[in-house]
Amino acid sequence: MPNIQEPKLISGNANLPLANAIARRMSLHRGVNVGLVEARVERFNDGEIFVEVFENVRGEDMFIIQPTSNPANDNLMELLIMCDALRRSSAARITAVIPYFGYARQDRRTKARTPISSKLVANMLVGAGIERVLTMDLHAAQIQGFFDIPVDNLYASPIFALDIKTELAGQMEDLMVVSPDVGGVARARDLAKRLGAPLSIVDKRREKAGEVAEMTVIGDVTDKTCIIVDDMCDTAGTLCKAAEVLIENGAKEVHAYISHGVMSGPAVERVIKSVMKSLVITDSIQPTEAVKAAPNIRIVPTAPVFAQAILNIWHGTSVSSLFEAETLSPIYDGMYAAE
Repeated sequence: MPNIQEPKLISGNANLPLANAIARRMSLHRGVNVGLVEARVERFNDGEIFVEVFENVRGEDMFIIQPTSNPANDNLMELLIMCDALRRSSAARITAVIPYFGYARQDRRTKARTPISSKLVANMLVGAGIERVLTMDLHAAQIQGFFDIPVDNLYASPIFALDIKTELAGQMEDLMVVSPDVGGVARARDLAKRLGAPLSIVDKRREKAGEVAEMTVIGDVTDKTCIIVDDMCDTAGTLCKAAEVLIENGAKEVHAYISHGVMSGPAVERVIKSVMKSLVITDSIQPTEAVKAAPNIRIVPTAPVFAQAILNIWHGTSVSSLFEAETLSPIYDGMYAAE
């Protein structure tokens, strides 16, 4: 096997700003310029995707940065075709950096005669030649088991905890972390533990997909600064309704911390008009102009943690060390001060 000289980054079209930010962070860490491998990823008139890599990648440790966000199918095909191009160009190892893993909500059969699409996607990625996956906040932890290759699942909660301790420093005694449904309790509990805050749950009953029939708050949120935490915000209907219910139950104010801002359809308008004081999302999905212009939506960067994770994978050192505030704080250039 050829000697791997350095990690090389290549990006599809899904989130070029994030890919460039990761490259800049790696340049700072290594003290040498790290740029994206020059390539073209384009479409023929009939929609077929074509990839051409312009640099020699033989024997290199390649990292493809490509979230499979909207349009999910196009971005997934870009990732698969890029991997095939690199494999046929004799890259030594190919790691898929997928900040947002699309199809993750289809992780089990909820009814008869339905697919487990996330397993199918895992099979496609492995079949294309990907040897490792780096992602953030999978919708369901068991998706890691769908792969027969290593999967490093980073968490946004350590970043959120640092942000909350900075932005809400004067309200730490009144914090209440809230899970918007029973399924997200583990994620909310992790953030609550990092903040030393109590935990509450909003129990929701759905009549059908996309509609919330009833919500009940489990726990006393009276005079609390509530922090709703979840892995994704799609149309924001559930999120905005949960914020309303919390205010109705006596909460002082409501903030939301969401790992992946899918923000489909009326989501931005709903958030702007909602009772939420702020919605904080990461840049795992490239934000639209409407999202960036919204007065109560704030975006925290993931490039520092992804850049360090890529370097750790390349060096063969621990990725889980990035889950702690003491490790994250220096990576974020003092943006957040560790305790």
